[in-house]
Amino acid sequence: MPSPASVLVAGSGVMGTGIAAAFLRSGAKVGILSRSPERAAEKVPGATGVARLPDEAPDLIVESIPEKLDLKKQLYAEIEAHYGGRPIVATNTSGLPLEDLASGLAHKKRFLGLHYFMPADVMPLVEVIRTMETEDAAVDMVMSGVRACGQNPLLLNRPIEGFLINRLQHAILHEAYYLIEQGICGPEEVDQAAREMFGPRMCVTGLIEQKDLSGLDTHALVQRAIVPHLNHSSEPSRIVQDMYAKGDIGVKSGKGFYDWSKRDPKRRQAEARNHLAEILALLDRQRRKGG
Repeated sequence: MPSPASVLVAGSGVMGTGIAAAFLRSGAKVGILSRSPERAAEKVPGATGVARLPDEAPDLIVESIPEKLDLKKQLYAEIEAHYGGRPIVATNTSGLPLEDLASGLAHKKRFLGLHYFMPADVMPLVEVIRTMETEDAAVDMVMSGVRACGQNPLLLNRPIEGFLINRLQHAILHEAYYLIEQGICGPEEVDQAAREMFGPRMCVTGLIEQKDLSGLDTHALVQRAIVPHLNHSSEPSRIVQDMYAKGDIGVKSGKGFYDWSKRDPKRRQAEARNHLAEILALLDRQRRKGG
């Protein structure tokens, strides 16, 4: 299956420009739909900024506009009115139900989820989420396009809230916030455990293979002892919701779980990005060697 020869990214924010930069690597002709097309083109050299839908239908449209259901559905209606069912339409939503987004579409078979992670042009995995109506040809072309960008598609056979990676991430965070709320540990200890134990081990064996290697007999018995005592609340974590209500939202406000008033967040973000690139390069070398 060929990859998309032309891609239009709707949205010129951090995610949209990252997605556009990724598709430029595939050799596709890339446009960015934006209210500030000149600025969008400056952010992604090689892409073309446009203020309205081009006359010629692209092979793929990736929607990465604000997480507002009505706004997204309005854009989809404009796309179908302009192109019919010619382009594949993919949404980069992180949390809106795909069934709700697709409900008004006349060409549901050409719609799917394409979920990126920041930085969109650096992270190697991209979730591809099909609905019950998505046709195989649309899935195959999008997966080919992701691979042509040098990234790996992670296929989900039906939509579910949070998809795969965010569900796993929030399950861990839900327990971590509970432990912090109970005074059992602080955010520093949670982050140290993630950086120095979970991170390195999962880089090598993943989450499930590790249990095969260590023995499912032991794992099954430990699971019986621990799972009943986990935080099974279905409510969002109070500690996070209270911080949000107070305006303590992290780097943006100067305070979150950590006090950023005497730290340089831009320097820390740059360090994190560079370290991430080094780790991903190491993993890629190991993968190429078959290690």
